[in-house]
Amino acid sequence: MKTDPVITFENISFSYHKRKILEDVNLLVKEGEFASIVGPNGGGKTTLLKLMLGLIKPDTGKVRVFGKPPEQAREKIGYMPQYAHLDMNFPATVLDVVLMGRLAKRKLWFSKQDRQKAVIAIDEMDMASYINTGFSELSGGQKQRVLIARALCSNPSILLLDEPTANVDHETEVNLFSILQKLNNDMTILLVSHDLGFVSKYVKSVICVNRRVVIHPTTLMDGAMIKDIYHGDLKMVRHDHRCSEGGHCHD
Repeated sequence: MKTDPVITFENISFSYHKRKILEDVNLLVKEGEFASIVGPNGGGKTTLLKLMLGLIKPDTGKVRVFGKPPEQAREKIGYMPQYAHLDMNFPATVLDVVLMGRLAKRKLWFSKQDRQKAVIAIDEMDMASYINTGFSELSGGQKQRVLIARALCSNPSILLLDEPTANVDHETEVNLFSILQKLNNDMTILLVSHDLGFVSKYVKSVICVNRRVVIHPTTLMDGAMIKDIYHGDLKMVRHDHRCSEGGHCHD
């Protein structure tokens, strides 16, 4: 059974323009995890991902990915940001966009292997029939799939997704999570989502972020105790049940 830690945060604090975003964060993500990162706007969800990627440095504490500083393990991470900064007028095909995921491994041009990896990633996201279609011609849900394929193209061990189902319909969301469940057999997946009620049916645990971080297993219990984090009634997270390295304990 996969239980080795792949990401660890030790006493992490981070501020932006003197505003405290994260404080005293300790986090351990084990290999094979499939977790949703939830919390209020400005609570530190995207900041958490950027620290894992080494795109920003903590003010205090230590981040390790596969036992190394994040920047040294970045090639093992596939990342889909919340916003795709792509010019919709640029004539890029689906294959062109997905090949961007191989740029870190290329210095001059894409190899045959790069293209093979891109085709495999596109097929995994059920977008093979659109491989030569212009990215700007796709629907919102199709674009999200292509951007995830771009993250998969690097053959990652960890997949980080920031709001992968934003602005897509329910059917598209269901199909996407079915694909992610299959991918979870081969990689660790962390995703930011506001739709806790939906993602709880798929993920194994929930990482609650609001300056501090607490991890909870997903259940179908009354989530009244999460009001301080999410400012509303939720029914998918138990806050009387805490996971630790020593096992589960009840308050």
